[in-house]
Amino acid sequence: MRSADLATQPPTTKQSRTQIGTSTELVLPLTHIRFLWATLGAFLLVRLTAMVTLPFTDTTESRYAEMARKMVETGNWLTPQDGYGVPFWGKPPLNTWMSAGGMELFGVNEFAARLPILLASLVILALVFAWVRGITGRNTALVSIAVLFSTVAFFGASAFVMTDIPMALGTTLVMVAFWKATCSEAPDRRWGYAVFLGLAIGMLAKGPVAVVLCVIPLALWLTIRRDWGLLRRLPWIKGGALLLALTVPWYAASEAATPGFLRYFLIGEHIERFLVPGWAGDLYGGGHDEAKGMIWIFWTGAIRPWSYVALIPLLWNIRGCTRAVRADGSGWMLYLLLWAISPMILFTFASNILPAYTIPGLPASAILMVVLYICLWGNAPGRWRRALFVGSASVSIAFFAGAAILAEAAPDMLRLKTHKALVAEAETLLPGAPLYRIGRRSFSSEYYTGGKVRLITMAQLAALDKKRPVALSVPDQYVSEINTLDYRRVGPFGRGNMLYVSGVTAK
Repeated sequence: MRSADLATQPPTTKQSRTQIGTSTELVLPLTHIRFLWATLGAFLLVRLTAMVTLPFTDTTESRYAEMARKMVETGNWLTPQDGYGVPFWGKPPLNTWMSAGGMELFGVNEFAARLPILLASLVILALVFAWVRGITGRNTALVSIAVLFSTVAFFGASAFVMTDIPMALGTTLVMVAFWKATCSEAPDRRWGYAVFLGLAIGMLAKGPVAVVLCVIPLALWLTIRRDWGLLRRLPWIKGGALLLALTVPWYAASEAATPGFLRYFLIGEHIERFLVPGWAGDLYGGGHDEAKGMIWIFWTGAIRPWSYVALIPLLWNIRGCTRAVRADGSGWMLYLLLWAISPMILFTFASNILPAYTIPGLPASAILMVVLYICLWGNAPGRWRRALFVGSASVSIAFFAGAAILAEAAPDMLRLKTHKALVAEAETLLPGAPLYRIGRRSFSSEYYTGGKVRLITMAQLAALDKKRPVALSVPDQYVSEINTLDYRRVGPFGRGNMLYVSGVTAK
């Protein structure tokens, strides 16, 4: 039976529960399978290269990397610090623990901070591969993780020091484990504990929003399927105890150590941030006042290049996609659909959003695009569809590889928002001299100086001894004022930033 015939089959029998698995396994020759593994290897190699060549950039990655560095330096593993002695209440510490752990093992450098995040990404890929292989087969699973790894958002975040991949690990574990514990042909109660473990990971990575991103698709799916009884298969008492044991101690200890944390984090970061345009209560930066519904546009950008070569054809045949989902008696494709769009459901009416908020739904997006493609056009892809896949993957690899190479060979061409080169040049010109940052804070300057950069105003700069060796990191908006003073301009470093020096030892 061709997979396109699924639309004519009524989902009424036991056979229909396995229909999706027997009809959506791709038929691929050994050479194509080897190509897929080689593609995954190429993406991994490029990611490893970029982990070494790309510097930390402001503001996100540098901020979290510097918090991890401070955690190692101060030995305070309870509360991430925004500044020395200043608690960071914006996010829980899992991401910081991971990067700090990498620094403890491999030294304070970019690779060490990013490695634990990459490992979390690989665990997500492994979870997706094993799950899809058990439902459809190895080939479809392999294509699914190739599509997932090559999306702009997942690849970019896969070794990026921030909270989104650790949270996505938790939400992916929840969604995979829930299916395996309650919905598979042979439900395994042991996977029920993994549901609560995934929730704990999400709570320690980003907080209650991770739980909400799991509850939305699960509640909708159970309601549509009218099968709330599946919840009885979860180990609620022991699993709930596991969840509480893994999360409550840190939340309680953090509130005790820095009173006010819970109010700011639970109310400010989880309610006011998303409901108040340009939220002024943000302690760690300005709000993002996006148009409502912009999260859907972010999603189409996040799944590039597949938004062009897969999503558009699927949307063009939306009636066929709808029939395929409805004909799946197992409900698996509906499960994937709801999981994929859960971030958009949550953030459609939010203004303070970022493109990275789409990442928790990307595993399901990748799987669903592959499965629907098979349902509509068959499980033996023709030559032009194979060529389209190869071309899209190759362009994606070339783009990311080019960025990784340029970061080492010609960093000025990328114009990254980083001060790594500026710090290095200042140290070369004035060894041991203080580096001052004018105006606004630079987290990359903090990281690359080991927390020694000093933030000053123009008024404070005027009071400095001009004969003393000094290096200045100057945003473009202050350049005209600095040019009137007795400082030597060295040149631009990074995007929108200049280095100036003074003192008798300047070369």
